This record gives sequence, structure tokens and C-alpha cells, in this order.
Amino acid sequence: MAGRGQYTRPVVVVAFEGWNDAADAATAVVEHLAETYPTEIVFEIDSDDYYDYQIVRPRVVETDDGREVVWPSASVRVAHLPERDVLLVSGPEPNLHWQRFCSTLVSAFRSFEPEMVILLGAMLTDSPHSRPLPVTGNTSDTGLAKSLGLEPSGYEGPTGITGVLGDACHRAGLREVSLWASVPHYVAAPPNPKATLALLARLEDLLDVALRLDDLPELARAWQRGVDELAAEDTEISEYIESLEAQQDETGLPQATGDSIAREFERYLRRRGTDGPGPQS
Repeated sequence: MAGRGQYTRPVVVVAFEGWNDAADAATAVVEHLAETYPTEIVFEIDSDDYYDYQIVRPRVVETDDGREVVWPSASVRVAHLPERDVLLVSGPEPNLHWQRFCSTLVSAFRSFEPEMVILLGAMLTDSPHSRPLPVTGNTSDTGLAKSLGLEPSGYEGPTGITGVLGDACHRAGLREVSLWASVPHYVAAPPNPKATLALLARLEDLLDVALRLDDLPELARAWQRGVDELAAEDTEISEYIESLEAQQDETGLPQATGDSIAREFERYLRRRGTDGPGPQS
């Protein structure tokens, strides 16, 4: 397996299917990066050690060579961005031997000496679909929290493989950051391109690069229009959404303030190499 010397400013981006991935919003980020940039497989973790096949079943698929059984597994790929290389980790949340699973991944991460490990998740919340979907960021690294303006997590309660892997990274001395997108609970079915786009925007900040978004912005707008149309047909749902919007307005979320919007716009321009609005090629 190649080490850090063969990669440019490597970082790790992780997302798992299942409990950590409302509306598949987090794993969609990894798949978007894998499909958008030149990507190659590094290795796959043996599924027999970590999956209960009665819970996460293998699938039969058609290939050019005939029917094939595809087993669930976690894969590690590397996407080559112009500015840096991103190690992409994805797969179903394992059912068995979580500590050994995380130890295997952390050992692989350390061989790459990444600048940081970014763990992505998505959770169902009371956020209205009609407003910007919040993304919460936190880290156990106090220095990183200060430099990135993140808050340490005060959460106590059940956790998924994302939380366990983040803790393992921290204990191994790797700088780790978790990003969690808020998915409106009343439209929980995948996909949710708006939540995926929100995660990609925060990922851009951490990587300090302009990521190719392709048709995601239009898909997000179409998704919102579709939910608007469905809500318009149901008075009860419309009133509920209006109440969520009013609650958000009263809360005065930081991302809605003028100063915050200005900072976001400045970062957007800086990433795309321009000092102000104007025609973009």
C-alpha cells in the first residue's frame, strides 16, 4: 500500500451507510468525489470479519461476464484533486468487531500521514427544507477547533461507527473533524442533494479548495421545488413547515447573520480565485 510520499497533501474523508447517514447525504459526498475526479481503489476490508450477512445482505448484479454476487465491504479509494489527494472511505456501517475495524482503518490512515481525517454524517432534525440546511462541525483537537472556529462536541449518548472511528483517530494522534448535515425529518427519503451540497460546502472550507459541483446545485434546487409542491398540497404540512421557519428565525442561527454570510462569500471567492462577483468561466 502506498504511503504519504506518493500523494499530495493527503486528507481522509469518511462516510458510512446506515445509522450515520440520513437520506444517504453523507455517502453521496464520497460518491460525488469518486465520480468527479480520477479515482483508484487502494484496498477493501474483508467483509467476512465485520458484516452479518443476514442484516447487510450480498447483492446479485448483472455484469458483462454474467451474474455476480457483490459482498458488502468497506473500501478505501484515493481521489486525485488538482490541489491534493483525498483518501475516500465508504461502505455499510459494520455489524461486528467495531474496535478491530477502526484499528485497521487507523493503521492505514497513519501510513498516509494525512493532514486530517474528516468524518461525514447526516442526521434527521427539525430544520425546514426551505432554508439553508445547517452543518455542524466539531473536533476533539483543541488546536484544530481554535484554528477552524469549531466547537468541541458536548454530545452524550448512543453513537455509530463514525463516532467510534473519530475517537480512535483522536487517540492515535490524528487530527479529526466531524461534519454533520441536518436533514429535514419530514423528507427523510434519499436522495437529499441539498444536504449533500451543504456538506460539500463545508468540506471545501476544510480542504481550502474549490470542489467541482457539476449538476448538484440544480439537483438541490429541483429537490426543494419538489418538496415545495408536495407541501403545497397538504395544508397541515405547510403549516408545520411555516412553524419550523418561524422557530429558526427566532433562534437567529449564526449562519443567517449578515457578517456570517459575508464571511462565507469571501471564502467562496477566495477558493475560486476572484476578488468579487463577475462573469465566471
